Amino acid sequence: MNVDEEVATGVLMTEILFYHLTESKLEDALPPLLEKSLERGWKVAVQTAAVERRDALDVHLWTFRDDSFTPHATDASDKAADQPILLTATSDNANAANVRFIVDGAEPPALDAYERIVFMFDGYDAAQLEGARTQWKKLKGEGHTLTYWQQSPEGRWQKKA
Repeated sequence: MNVDEEVATGVLMTEILFYHLTESKLEDALPPLLEKSLERGWKVAVQTAAVERRDALDVHLWTFRDDSFTPHATDASDKAADQPILLTATSDNANAANVRFIVDGAEPPALDAYERIVFMFDGYDAAQLEGARTQWKKLKGEGHTLTYWQQSPEGRWQKKA
């Protein structure tokens, strides 16, 4: 189903993007994408594969840049539902996010609850690379429209497919 068909039928498919990290770490690439999501008025969930990684990203988002404030919390917070960015290690959507970032090879939740799903994977981590390939094949086979982005040597995102 193309976009015109989706609009005509009232059935909008989730936009699915794959971001292949080749020139930077997730800690460097994720914050600007989160900031852009907030600028667009989106609520965001970032799903990690482990609680320890969720907590490390939580600390990182408070300290990654002196002149920046990225409003967020973890799903362990009492105010998780109110957060514009929620870090989680589960498939729950506690903040009613419309965009979900899947990192570190986490297993994605049902996609239809989101406008956009973004898989971010480290191209130098064999398990993450294989997991992204598996997700790509599965989702393509289900008829989803997928977009693949890879970093240029300068670290900019280039659309490859």
